[in-house]
Amino acid sequence: MPNANPADLGSVDLPPLDVPLPDRDMRSKRPPVLSFLLRWSTLRRAARVLSLLALDLGAIILAIFTALCLKAVVRDAWDPHVSWEQSKDYVPFAFLVASLLFARSGLYAERSQRPGLTRIVASLFQTTLVALIFAVVNGEEFSSYYIFYGTLFFSVAYVSTARFAYEQATGALLSAAGYKRRAILVGTGEQIEAVAHALQASGGHSPVQVIGFISLTPRPDNGLRSLGPLEEIGDIVSAHKADEVIIADPAFPQQQAVELVDTCHQRGVVVRIAPSTMEILIHRAEFVPGQSVPLFELKPPVFDGIDFAMKRTFDVAVSTILLVALSPLLVLTAAAVRLTSRGPIFYQSWRPGIGGVPFPCLKFRTMYHDADRRQAELEESNEASGALFKMRHDPRVTKVGRLLRRFSLDELPQLINVLRGQMSLVGPRPLPQRDFDRLEDWHKKRYLVLPGITGLWQVSGRSDLDFDDLVRLDFLYLERWSVFLDLTILVKTVPAVFTRRGAF
Repeated sequence: MPNANPADLGSVDLPPLDVPLPDRDMRSKRPPVLSFLLRWSTLRRAARVLSLLALDLGAIILAIFTALCLKAVVRDAWDPHVSWEQSKDYVPFAFLVASLLFARSGLYAERSQRPGLTRIVASLFQTTLVALIFAVVNGEEFSSYYIFYGTLFFSVAYVSTARFAYEQATGALLSAAGYKRRAILVGTGEQIEAVAHALQASGGHSPVQVIGFISLTPRPDNGLRSLGPLEEIGDIVSAHKADEVIIADPAFPQQQAVELVDTCHQRGVVVRIAPSTMEILIHRAEFVPGQSVPLFELKPPVFDGIDFAMKRTFDVAVSTILLVALSPLLVLTAAAVRLTSRGPIFYQSWRPGIGGVPFPCLKFRTMYHDADRRQAELEESNEASGALFKMRHDPRVTKVGRLLRRFSLDELPQLINVLRGQMSLVGPRPLPQRDFDRLEDWHKKRYLVLPGITGLWQVSGRSDLDFDDLVRLDFLYLERWSVFLDLTILVKTVPAVFTRRGAF
């Protein structure tokens, strides 16, 4: 858990962060269920997933049946009916595991994001391994393990062939319908030229139509139209009805990139990055079918839909378990705070939450009653960089409070905030009003999601890091979120707390 910031006793009314956003803001809440189901994009998404599921089911059935038939032919005892009945016993489990692993690997994602053969083979191999382990654990006996590696071979052949045919057929249909994604390239002159040339090298079959560019450095048109300066990106994407913006320069200035992504997401425009050769090698990027440049989409930093349901379920379940398991420690801590200094047991620190809306962040009181009056005189002793205020030897902290802060026990009441829906177990840390007022605009993008009790800050150096580095960690977490990542951060928080790394 994170170490708390010194904060004033009492509460402060905070105004919400009121930033009007256009109607297409892709970070906003989704429409009601009925409206969502009636949306054309939802129908297309459902049709895509169902068709791919049906394709994979057929390929897996055929693979198992083929493997069993081949085994029977070798033994000179082939009976199609017997092989079919045996296949029906294996198909449900094999398809369930395969479909889950395929979904985890993004094989049911949009056409522009679906990976290729490498991910298919890896997922089918994992499916075979899971099936083998399940069979062994359940005491199943086989004269040989041919059924596993035989089915794997035919599954790779059939699934990859079926999906290749699917990509070709749907690509031809989209091309015949004149489907194109209107894109704007952003970067420097040389990089824009290279990406534009690569997108056009496919002979007109690329689904991306480059309508122009925005260059950070002077650049001649050379067949592409300059659309204006980067400062007018919002008006430009709206005026040209762009579907996506492609950052063509891997060395694009990070602060301008954050503003660009936020501006585009406000208008419902997807942002992608055309990586450099070195980045492709490092991340082992795969070729994306249908275009000659692998493009990586930057998701809007928001949890909604299935992601929000998964994260919220995880938060409620784990926080409930922790509250029950830690109840004796909570009682002892409360008694220690009450008996060693005057004042309430709990302190409500009003802090901006999601969207800048204030909420009472709960914690065990760790300061003396006059802490609020002494804040101003201690500003010159601040040891943290940027907007944060931290002191290793803050005179306002009680003896018990210093122990609680050292092991982050003062943060345990925030599990109640999680149950209330005001916080998440893992996420960007909520800052006091004093720190919030000192944030730059690009820092405030971290308030687009629920704040967390712990996060990458706390497992990556805590107070030893520069503030800008901490904000970058928040952005990294938002882009790569998964339940597994939340669980990993929670596990790593325990040694980070007990080693007291960066805590004061």
